[in-house]
Amino acid sequence: MSIKSDRWIRRMVTSDQMISPFEPGQVKEADGRRLISYGTSSYGYDVRCADEFKVFTNIHSATVDPKSFDENSFVDVKGDVCVIPPNSFALARTIEYFRIPRTVLTVCLGKSTYARCGIIVNVTPLEPEWEGHVTLEFSNTTTLPAKIYANEGVAQMLFFESDEPCEISYRDRGGKYQGQQGVTLPRA
Repeated sequence: MSIKSDRWIRRMVTSDQMISPFEPGQVKEADGRRLISYGTSSYGYDVRCADEFKVFTNIHSATVDPKSFDENSFVDVKGDVCVIPPNSFALARTIEYFRIPRTVLTVCLGKSTYARCGIIVNVTPLEPEWEGHVTLEFSNTTTLPAKIYANEGVAQMLFFESDEPCEISYRDRGGKYQGQQGVTLPRA
């Protein structure tokens, strides 16, 4: 298994429509504004988050249960900025839609700009033949409110390609998050 370069990413987007919409270079500015960069990097792809967020709240004093998640534990926010309360988290989704090839495993890491502010991005690996918008989790580890910017870079995807296809892919297993659109909550 090897990590893949910018040239490989561009080829996979052309041949397999792996990322849509796709930015072939790094975008750092738009309309005269500085942005947190997104697009193709040397060995990965920096994704953006959309302008729809679900911010965790304990207003209903619910128990967090991954087998029976209470949707009332979130407040929906739509906008260019999402403010995450101290020691809380928010869910968002990528603007980009992914179609992962059968020989590829994708790992997501947070961008240093957010990490240096105490904002941790958590995403599970994108398995072979998974497709959909990626649900992103932003944890605010600080004691202060923290901002997330929509339509700007938030995390980097790294692509690892195997020299042979997996025996059973995410699609073959009928994975419960296959084809997800929008911010997707836990499913039992």
